[in-house]
Amino acid sequence: MNLLSLCWKPFGHEKGNHGANGVLGGGGSSGGSKEGKDGLLWYRDIGKYGSGDFSMAVIQANQVLEDQSQIESGQYGTFVGIYDGHGGPETARYVCDLLFKHFRAIAAESQGVVTAETIQRAFRQTEEGFTTLVSESWSTRPNMATVGTCCLVGVIHQQTLFIANLGDSRVVLGKKVGNTGGIAALQLSTEHNANIAAIRQELKELHPNDPQIVVLKHGVWRVKGIIQVSRSIGDVYMKHARYNREPINGKFRLPEPMNLPILSANPTIISHDLQPNDSFLIFASDGLWEHLSNEKAVDIVHSHPRAGSAKRLLKAALQEAARKREMRYSDLRKIDKKVRRHFHDDITVIVLFFNHDLISRGVVQDPPVSIRSAVEHG
Repeated sequence: MNLLSLCWKPFGHEKGNHGANGVLGGGGSSGGSKEGKDGLLWYRDIGKYGSGDFSMAVIQANQVLEDQSQIESGQYGTFVGIYDGHGGPETARYVCDLLFKHFRAIAAESQGVVTAETIQRAFRQTEEGFTTLVSESWSTRPNMATVGTCCLVGVIHQQTLFIANLGDSRVVLGKKVGNTGGIAALQLSTEHNANIAAIRQELKELHPNDPQIVVLKHGVWRVKGIIQVSRSIGDVYMKHARYNREPINGKFRLPEPMNLPILSANPTIISHDLQPNDSFLIFASDGLWEHLSNEKAVDIVHSHPRAGSAKRLLKAALQEAARKREMRYSDLRKIDKKVRRHFHDDITVIVLFFNHDLISRGVVQDPPVSIRSAVEHG
């Protein structure tokens, strides 16, 4: 199984003007990082991107990995994406293939200047493209209408960090506290999950005539009693009435007509001016945060060497998942994919460390980096 593919079109570089040769674990587009594999775990312990170091790790739990992720770094800045799929891997793969390409093309229209609108347009184009794909495959693969993905993106452009989010992945900033040697955890992303009271309120306000817009089932709040996230790319059966009908699976079909979209693909976007005491970012799919608090995750990164940070976070989450089930971590590791999903989700973690000397001088490290963690298609 090939858990890594490299793309040779780095951020801000035209086709044909590629980075160094694509030698896995070598320099060039892999950021000089070594990849490793340990059972269902794939990782890159340490590498370099435009504004510092990174660490990356993925653990598979589903029969087919539904998480996709990427780091793109070049002359215009750095783009990080974590795409936590549901209902299948197709939407997450599509987003990993195309969201950054749309973003790069839109940024190029304005000579590389990046704004919240740049990111918004890239999300919109990606959603429209996937909806077209669903339409084209409706007669042969109608269940494409029931596949979707959460989408968490971070963009570093000059001295500004943009965070855009759909769904319930999360990014947390580790921030140094004065000269104490302490570290604070600051969550930067807004999550869209019906288990959050504010999201339930938002849905009720958007759908005042629908008493079933959120339903509590087995202790879990779900939109229409079906799905936990309220925003995503894909899930077109919850956005367009023409796809909420046979032949999709009955569990996805609504009993009453859909007069307006129930789910949204409009991301929450924030911008943050990077400060010298901003130390690192932890991007992760919700499977990590199910087992680790923001503070615990930041403390783990802060109190250990940079190399292996992402893998260390995954291991801590799995140890906690095992503890909750009153089993040993060593026994959890022996459980194969698919059955493993009963114990934890697919989890992706990317840690970005900031080099403020580079950021303050507006310098981007060479060579460009383009990394994508992905199970081979098929």
